[in-house]
Amino acid sequence: MGNLFCCVQVDQSTVAIKEQFGKYQDVLEPGCHCVPWFLGSQLAGHLSLRVQQLDVRCETKTKDNVFVNVVASIQYRAIADKANEAFYKLSNTKGQIQAYVFDVIRASVPKLILDDVFEQKNEIAKAVEEELEKAMSAYGYEIVQTLIVDIVPDEHVKRAMNEINAAARLRVAANEKAEAEKILQIKRAEGEAESKYLSGLGIARQRQAIVDGLRDSVLGFSVNVPGTTAKDVMDMVLVTQYFDTMKEIGASSKSSAVFIPHGPGAVKEVAQQIRDGLLQATVGH
Repeated sequence: MGNLFCCVQVDQSTVAIKEQFGKYQDVLEPGCHCVPWFLGSQLAGHLSLRVQQLDVRCETKTKDNVFVNVVASIQYRAIADKANEAFYKLSNTKGQIQAYVFDVIRASVPKLILDDVFEQKNEIAKAVEEELEKAMSAYGYEIVQTLIVDIVPDEHVKRAMNEINAAARLRVAANEKAEAEKILQIKRAEGEAESKYLSGLGIARQRQAIVDGLRDSVLGFSVNVPGTTAKDVMDMVLVTQYFDTMKEIGASSKSSAVFIPHGPGAVKEVAQQIRDGLLQATVGH
């Protein structure tokens, strides 16, 4: 019906190319237009002004002979003021863009080793965008954005890189674990040394207290009981300690059996042995 009344509709974000007798005449903006077909006017086609995206996967080789797939995402659109050029000059826009992307990537990546390709992907994207902008502007297209969205090395190379990274992390973890164990052993040794030192001080003070107590007991007994000697007091103290020891051994349920002389005559022998041991220790010092 629109053709019957010579009226055509152009949608938003779209332009239409008007021809007369096969020759370009005008670019029709969005809206309703009169195209008198009986005067040789017709629409050659429509051109979208929306931003379009093209993903290009390019396989190439790095400087260190690693094959990689570089995926570039190109966002582009037709320029409204150059709609006639965009419509007539290019028959395969996506193929043209893809060819330029291949050319730039395969000229840039072989100059870099694999690690540098990952680090300099923004520079590669910028080089692709500059080349596309310079080439496609002549055909009425604008390059909005160019991104390197993925860099995929060969599967064997990825596996090797992961193994190298894992080995490095395991080495660091082993060093940290060894260092922690070293510190733990040092702290444990320092703690044991401090414990033994304090235990020695405690034993020394205990023995000093025992000696002081015995001395006071001997002196006090000699003063309160006339006619007794220090030897008599020591014998009595040793006998008392002997029976206390026997009592403790008998009272403990976890003690092993101890066989010692325990007759009345044996007490004197025990006292003599203890006294001889004390005398020898004194002479040795």
